Amino acid sequence: MRSLDIAGTGMQAQQTNVEVISNNIANMTTTGFKRSRGEFQDLIYQNMRRVGANSSDTGTLVPSGAQIGLGVKTAAIYRITEQGNLQQTNNTLDLAVQGMGYFEVTLPNGDTAYTRDGTFGLSDSGQIVTADGYVVQPGITIPTNAQSITINSTGQVQVSLAGQTQQSTVGQLQLATFPNEAGLQAEGQNLYTETAASGNAVTGNAGSTGFGNIQQGFVETSNVNVVTEITNLISAQRAYEMNSKVITSSDEMLSTLTNLR
Repeated sequence: MRSLDIAGTGMQAQQTNVEVISNNIANMTTTGFKRSRGEFQDLIYQNMRRVGANSSDTGTLVPSGAQIGLGVKTAAIYRITEQGNLQQTNNTLDLAVQGMGYFEVTLPNGDTAYTRDGTFGLSDSGQIVTADGYVVQPGITIPTNAQSITINSTGQVQVSLAGQTQQSTVGQLQLATFPNEAGLQAEGQNLYTETAASGNAVTGNAGSTGFGNIQQGFVETSNVNVVTEITNLISAQRAYEMNSKVITSSDEMLSTLTNLR
């Protein structure tokens, strides 16, 4: 009864599908979150009669053959990197990237991570840091006597100091892009790290060719569409139920077979 194993793989696939959808829904209010989508592939096939085989001594060929599929498997879980909506916060150090690019963050071990979550703050030394206290590259320090902070669309950080009529530039934020954003490794805490699949980071100023603009006083919301996710959840639940029904039907067929006298 191959149907038992086939339906089992179907239930496992839909369980994975539901887990992906549930993670999307759980992060519907996570700043800068990018939703994911499960992709599935059929498993290998068992040839009962190979297509193209000779069906007679005169060389006639089998036109279609007979193959039985052995189920389904999870092929990949893709990250959808489309732009989320920009929500105004009017907080000076809330930054959103409109377009391509990630902020660069220095982790405690010295490695570089990347994020779309621009809810930044200041450390005890005045450096711009993430909500977890990780320094935002290139490590810009705001003077203690700064009266206001302005970050323009190109990432230039300027401050107004007491007694000065013109603003002073204290640093330049840069963005990073990748040949394959979906290849980034999600590390949690709204952080991603570079992998061989993502390709090497390409850094540059915001607003230049291939890079988005920085919007001060905004954050990028999650790109999860709740209506779409609920619809997908219902479809996955029904597919799970149908696979479980196949197992029940196969079990009834086996029971009938074992009860033959």
